[in-house]
Amino acid sequence: MTRLKLADLKDEKPVRLTLEIPARLHRTLAAYAVAVNGGDPKGAPTVERLVPPMLERFIAADRAFAKARRSRKET
Repeated sequence: MTRLKLADLKDEKPVRLTLEIPARLHRTLAAYAVAVNGGDPKGAPTVERLVPPMLERFIAADRAFAKARRSRKET
């Protein structure tokens, strides 16, 4: 089984955000959601639920951003 980078989808109070993405990206995210659910489309998370943790993980992995953020806090 493929190990995916996104594992847990936390339930938190949401903040509404309207976002437009290309249809191709939406299809890719929907396929990723099925993969997160072990290949079963039934019960797979929605794209809307998938995007926030993906963005969190992306930001957390950005070392340059973390360094800039730390240096900003030091001043």
